[in-house]
Amino acid sequence: MRSFVKMHGLGNDFVIFDGRADAFLPDAAFCRAVADRHRGIGCDQIIVLGNPISREADLFMRIVNADGTTVKACGNGTRCVAALLFKENGKSEGVIETEAGLLKVWRAEGGLYAVDFGPPRLGWKDIPLAEAHDTLKIPLKVGDLKDPCCVNMGNPHAVFFVRDVEHVQLEKWGPQLETHPLFPDRCNIEAAQILAPDRIRMRVWERGTGITQACGTGAAATHVAAVRRGLTERRATIVLDGGELVLEWRETDGHVILAGGAAFVFRGVWGGEA
Repeated sequence: MRSFVKMHGLGNDFVIFDGRADAFLPDAAFCRAVADRHRGIGCDQIIVLGNPISREADLFMRIVNADGTTVKACGNGTRCVAALLFKENGKSEGVIETEAGLLKVWRAEGGLYAVDFGPPRLGWKDIPLAEAHDTLKIPLKVGDLKDPCCVNMGNPHAVFFVRDVEHVQLEKWGPQLETHPLFPDRCNIEAAQILAPDRIRMRVWERGTGITQACGTGAAATHVAAVRRGLTERRATIVLDGGELVLEWRETDGHVILAGGAAFVFRGVWGGEA
């Protein structure tokens, strides 16, 4: 029996287990069972909290996709964990440790939670790609999606800019692009439409999960890609299926800052075996 908290960030939902007092490392089968929306709790990702390795961090978060594969970073999940952390310790800022590194988090204006992702990784080996390319514009085409800009925000992203994002067959092209030979670690796929110099509409196919209502690292990658292409300003709002996120790619230090909401859904006890 395992207690959990169900939360979401703009509809991108998580089942969060606390393994700090009682070490807990669920296997892929357990995570798939929990994530199943018909026979389990249902979620996009499972998050397991643990004790930090770094002295600078308040806690460690492990992230597992709905298909049981692990992921190093998750912007919406990090904000949800930040909300839990601040409720627990009464503070308004902290550091969350992930496999992608240390992430600073804090309460932002308007009841939002902010995450500092640090600088994006833009080299072809950083994404990673299977072969050398300028990541600003990759010669890749699948269906009506072509020439993406690739960015690593703790996990790999390929951002495709389109004229009308609502008509992109993401459910068709997303799985083909995720597993394309160019991406040895698979890839998150974003379709993005520029609405204004400070506003982008984005839809996402998440690696190991499928179409989700929001993706924090995907929003960050999309904003970085748009700025690199000269399409938007360094501060912009990303409009996702589940709501809006505010992004800033700071000139001062090159860090990418994401701010958005985090919502509690319910608490429960998982009766399956750990």
